[in-house]
Amino acid sequence: MKNKASLQLSCPIPASEYDSIQLAHGGGGRLTAQLIDRMFLAALGNEFLEQAHDGAFLTMDTADLAFTTDSFVVDPLFFPGGDIGDLAINGTVNDLACCGAIPRYLSLAFILEEGLPMEKLWQVVLSIKKAAEKAGVKIVTGDTKVVEKGKGDGIFINTSGIGECIKGTRIAPERCRPGDLVLINGSIAEHGMAILSQREGLGFSPAIKSDTASLSAMLNDLLHQISSVNVLRDPTRGGLASALNEICGSSQTGIELLEDKITVSEAVRGACEILGLDPLYVANEGKVLIILPEEDAEKALKILRSHPEGAQSAIIGRVTDEHPGIVRLRTLVDSTRIVDMLTGEQLPRIC
Repeated sequence: MKNKASLQLSCPIPASEYDSIQLAHGGGGRLTAQLIDRMFLAALGNEFLEQAHDGAFLTMDTADLAFTTDSFVVDPLFFPGGDIGDLAINGTVNDLACCGAIPRYLSLAFILEEGLPMEKLWQVVLSIKKAAEKAGVKIVTGDTKVVEKGKGDGIFINTSGIGECIKGTRIAPERCRPGDLVLINGSIAEHGMAILSQREGLGFSPAIKSDTASLSAMLNDLLHQISSVNVLRDPTRGGLASALNEICGSSQTGIELLEDKITVSEAVRGACEILGLDPLYVANEGKVLIILPEEDAEKALKILRSHPEGAQSAIIGRVTDEHPGIVRLRTLVDSTRIVDMLTGEQLPRIC
């Protein structure tokens, strides 16, 4: 394994050798070998990757595993609060954590566009390294392909993840029960609005930053202390509204949200008003919905608030046996409205 102390911040493949990704029949040849040895292994190397095998041999202490896969095509590659690299790691880690699992191993596959500057790729690799170390996961296998200029939009990333399920937990949307309370760990719609403002050069002040973050440590703590958690869901594409509609559909329960308990920052609220967007439908990347029995809600809030990612945690709603399959919002003026599922994606390529 490479000496971590010697890892350089500047790109390890200088411009005198290659100043950008060169097309090499789908990713083979000398450049790919250079990328693997001098960039990917230099930053991400471990005992699994350095076997240089077609796959990884893994040992787990339990037969109860969670497995997920995801692809990341966010535009732009770099945005306030993060980039495609940490987004890929955090997104996959959070999917595993929302299954009630401790993330352990990830695969990492790049599709690179010919002409991509090496320095940009190196920035992404360093973000991946930092995010993986923070989440406590190892990248154990991967792949690299190169496509012609104009066919890949810089970088696409695919990740798959394996996690070890926490004993005594059973997390599933159909376990949502009338009387349960709905919690969230902070303010909503930050990621989607950060991507949109950067993509369109809108220049909101103050700048809106993505909330991309790994939630595995916080949820691991929660599940080890409270075994009655019924549902965990990260409200990414389609936002809070879409995630709750999916849960209601699976459990055939209703959910009543309290508008005055849902936090939206002033910057995000103002941007949504200008653009005609509803923050309930805007994507998040560092938020999680937690549904559990009412008697455990205060203890859960205390646990969540002990973590930086959960400092603003709040109870935002209740599960009901009324209006099965429907999410309703009790507004600030004490009226109610139905929060329906969107028919399409209002913000494409946000992850």
